[in-house]
Formats: sequence, structure tokens, C-alpha cells
Amino acid sequence: MALDASLTISSSLSGNTIPVTVNSPGLNNHFTVFSSSSRTGSPDDQELELPRGARTGLFIVDITAATGSPLVVFRVRGVDRTSGKAYTLLTSSLITATGTTLLRVNSGLAAGTNTAKDTLPPVIRISAAHDNSDPITYSVSGFVTG
Repeated sequence: MALDASLTISSSLSGNTIPVTVNSPGLNNHFTVFSSSSRTGSPDDQELELPRGARTGLFIVDITAATGSPLVVFRVRGVDRTSGKAYTLLTSSLITATGTTLLRVNSGLAAGTNTAKDTLPPVIRISAAHDNSDPITYSVSGFVTG
């Protein structure tokens, strides 16, 4: 199943819309959720309207620097457009050091650490919750497929 190539990201707290260019209208659609930056607090949640037909997602958390003892947890949530409420699809393990963490939402996989046995809804929200103000540098990107 081919996907439409439209994808919109907006900050759920500030209401700003960030246009996103999807590499191709095929089954491998890559996008940036959080660009690489040093952070000492939780950034605004990013809300994504996924291309039509997107059912599975792979989200790549790349931690490139950590000072002190930073603690961060990432969440992927579905958004119900009727009520405006978000519901949790996946909560990452606690991330405390440099490295790459893969978060998967896929109904064909067994649920486990950083993996949800589920299907992506049309709108998702991705958040990063920092437990302290120790600096941590990371980026988050994603791929969705049908």
C-alpha cells in the first residue's frame, strides 16, 4: 500500500506548525521530530499528522552527549481528534547515557521494552520528559510504513 506524502508536525504547547518534507511517497517516510540540540528541560510535545496508510513506526532516539546524570523518557501517544485527548501507545525505558534507542510501534511485533504491539493512528504526539536539569543532547527521528 502506498502512502500519501503529506506529513505535518506542530508543537502541541505553542501551536506552531512545523512543515516537514517527506523523502518519498513510498513506504519509507522519514522525518525529524526533535532536531539535535542540548536540552536541560522537557521540550514541547510534537504532534504529527501521519501520511494516510501509515500503520507502523520506528522512532530513533540518538543521544550524543550527556553531562551529569540526565534522565529522560520518551512517549509516543495517539491523539483522538474528537476529544483532543491523547492516549499512550509506548513509553520508552529511562534513558541516562549516550547511545541510540529504537522505539517501535508495530502490530506484528511482540510487546516489550521500547516496543508496542499496536497500530499507529492518523495523529500521534511524541514527548520527551526530563527528570532533572542535567544537560543531554539528542535528536529524535522517525520512519512510518503502511
